[in-house]
Amino acid sequence: MAHYGFSTGAIALADFHQALAILSSTATNAIELSALRFPEFIPLIESIPLLDLARYNYVSIHAPSIFTENEELQIVNALQHLNNHSFHVVVHPDSIHNFELWRELGSTVCIENMDSRKKTGRTAQELSGIFNQLPEAMFCLDVAHARQFDSSMVEAYFMLSRFAERLVQVHISEVNTASRHIPLSEASVSAYSRLSSFIPQQAALIFESRLDDNASPCRLEAEIEKARNAFHWLPLRRRREAMQLAH
Repeated sequence: MAHYGFSTGAIALADFHQALAILSSTATNAIELSALRFPEFIPLIESIPLLDLARYNYVSIHAPSIFTENEELQIVNALQHLNNHSFHVVVHPDSIHNFELWRELGSTVCIENMDSRKKTGRTAQELSGIFNQLPEAMFCLDVAHARQFDSSMVEAYFMLSRFAERLVQVHISEVNTASRHIPLSEASVSAYSRLSSFIPQQAALIFESRLDDNASPCRLEAEIEKARNAFHWLPLRRRREAMQLAH
């Protein structure tokens, strides 16, 4: 079964409760609980035992994109005490201060490739150095970051060639010139389709297209529909689900 869904940050920014409510009427079966700013992270972690996530076959957490060394310790400690859950935790490699701390989380850590603004994590070679320090870590391929850095998608192909066995999650969106995640265009879908056959079908597809201004179930399904042209194993919406979304 294909796992696909949205990042809560794409639906309602820091309000993961609202995002979950909106997503409850969709057919998605995967979710990324996003806390891109440190003040959002601990409240999210503390809320997880109270959230109804039973409908999701795949759940991940996106750690803050920037944090201090002291905040890093708090983040890792909170994750270590997240009992009875084995969620992957997506981490930006350029934000890491102490690799030894993250190494203790083993395969829970999921390293994401970066966009052109960052100083590392943008290429397969740079990611190789990160994985040397985190040998058990998994991989999150952000196709929009990869396309922004190299529009030919050759670098993304190199990443998949080297790290396919680590790949558990794919971030899907388009990134504009201001490095903001936006809805997919025909051009981005065409670029991503070149990678489709190299992405394992068991990898979760997580949409990061910012729809917080218009995140209705129909709008979410429309974004998924665009991606079906690139990731052909995305399941077609069943008639009953289409009728539910129409209402």
